[in-house]
Amino acid sequence: MRRLTTGIFCLSMLMPFGASEVEGQQPSRIQINPLLPGAERFPGAERSQIAPSKPFFGSPRGSVGQALSPGQPGVPPGQPGVMGARQFVPSGSAGSARAGALSDGLGQVRQASATSGAPRIPSGTLATVPTQLTSLLESGGVPTSLADLGLLQRQVRLITSSAAACTVAVQIGPAQGCGVIITGTGYVLTAAHVAMRPGKSARLTLPDGRIITATTLGMNRSVDAGLMRISPGQNGGQPWPHASLGSSDQLQAGMWCIATGHPGGYDEGRGVVTRVGRILAVGDDAIVTDCALIGGDSGGPLFDLSGRLIAIHSRIGNDVADNLHVPINHYDTSWEEMASGKAYGYLPGFKPVLGVRGNNESPTAEILSVSQGSPAGLAGIEVGDVIEVFGDHRITDFQSLKDAVGDTMPGERVKVWLRRQGRSLPFMVEIGRMDE
Repeated sequence: MRRLTTGIFCLSMLMPFGASEVEGQQPSRIQINPLLPGAERFPGAERSQIAPSKPFFGSPRGSVGQALSPGQPGVPPGQPGVMGARQFVPSGSAGSARAGALSDGLGQVRQASATSGAPRIPSGTLATVPTQLTSLLESGGVPTSLADLGLLQRQVRLITSSAAACTVAVQIGPAQGCGVIITGTGYVLTAAHVAMRPGKSARLTLPDGRIITATTLGMNRSVDAGLMRISPGQNGGQPWPHASLGSSDQLQAGMWCIATGHPGGYDEGRGVVTRVGRILAVGDDAIVTDCALIGGDSGGPLFDLSGRLIAIHSRIGNDVADNLHVPINHYDTSWEEMASGKAYGYLPGFKPVLGVRGNNESPTAEILSVSQGSPAGLAGIEVGDVIEVFGDHRITDFQSLKDAVGDTMPGERVKVWLRRQGRSLPFMVEIGRMDE
């Protein structure tokens, strides 16, 4: 399998990796990229074959259902049923829905949404797909007539309205990114570099400007996948609007996709920004699209034409036209670890580094050497200093210092307290990254 992990700029604002907002650029609410084939740019890219795990993440393709009527799953209130339209539901129907669902009822939510006649799940993003657009959903391509182009525009607007409701702006300290609510109980998917580390308090801004609180859970940093949960009691006892979960194991180059987010941070006068584009390549650890992402978009959602969530925004590649997203299946396979608050791994090329050496056998974190031009050297740390506090961590020996550095993200600013000649002194260090 091909690993598409060449991205070097992550897209949260004032966040690790140092991505910045594009000066003077004010994106429109909906941006549609040119109809470019795109697939030729990544010859030989292979699809991810990651198998689904316990969380009930749906499949973007499967058995074909009948046209839906208002009130049925996948049809927003007030929307007429689309005659001749198809609803793509997970293969196998509700009777063979996967067991072992999340304790908060995620599996029950997904099972109910695939059950004929079941009550409509509030604010899901799943939408019926007109027959004329079936091939665009399944394999990509371009509309062959003005009528089909009009249907595509209508489909995008339909999905955009429901996708915006579950797309949130995320702020942790001075850093900003995005997230997407995926359950009525308030689980939120985001990028690992947005969530930073488990147990941090986050402020989420809803599309209407209301601010709520959440707590970061775990993260699989090796692919930039992160998880948060909204604190209870903030929605009047009602379920949160949430995305309909898809799968990334059948995606291929040329498929259409819809990205939402808050580029440049939350803007009350602008709202959620939507970009429409095509998948350029699918690898094990990243999906590449031509949906333009900029600072503040990290952690936002990527949908297919049926409104299923297929990926999370991560970073841009060496070419700013290459926008990388975390395949949704990684959240599926990593769910138990992330839901339990475990953080592990690091994104290739972004291992955090401080630039000091010490003695692992010493009872203190005394610095024996400082690399020239390293983050520690630039901050003013010297040989002989004993580091006692690193960010939120109390340091007892050199190993605990290494562990604390490993819990940071490149570009993050950390306050360090050290002892020098009997005096306790504060320093501010900006974590560097080790290219590997």
